[in-house]
Amino acid sequence: MFAVRNEESALDIVQDAMLKLAEKYGDKPLEELPMLFQRILQNVIRDHYRRQKVRSMWTTLLSAFSSNSEDEDYDPLEMLESADSEHKSESPQAQLEQHQTLSVIEKEIEKLPTRQREAFLMRYWEEMDIAETAAAMGCSEGSVKTHCSRATHTLAAALAAKGITL
Repeated sequence: MFAVRNEESALDIVQDAMLKLAEKYGDKPLEELPMLFQRILQNVIRDHYRRQKVRSMWTTLLSAFSSNSEDEDYDPLEMLESADSEHKSESPQAQLEQHQTLSVIEKEIEKLPTRQREAFLMRYWEEMDIAETAAAMGCSEGSVKTHCSRATHTLAAALAAKGITL
């Protein structure tokens, strides 16, 4: 069994599991509910850790290109074309490599099929949860998970093929 150490995340996970139990299994006999809830809770915890792992991977990759991490409005895909004094301290070679890598990432995201790109950007850039993304895209939560998984694997493979490691 997994353990969630962050109290807010744990409460959100329990709430999500309870809602899923009520929505999908409200018509089941009471004696079946504890086992169903335990299974749903385990799955929601696994989803939480998977989402956290993928988000962390992309955040780590993109934050490596940001020397402006305190700025909440900073978007790493804005190509860092401004000549801020902060960026002037970097060597021209480092600036060029950073610019080229971000260009590759942006182009690879643009190449994704529309639904995968939408799901990926909503989940990992906008940090929307699965339910919010599904509602915005007008599809099921399972479809969102599938689109995100395919987008992540496609992007990782494309970046690795170009020598960009995560």
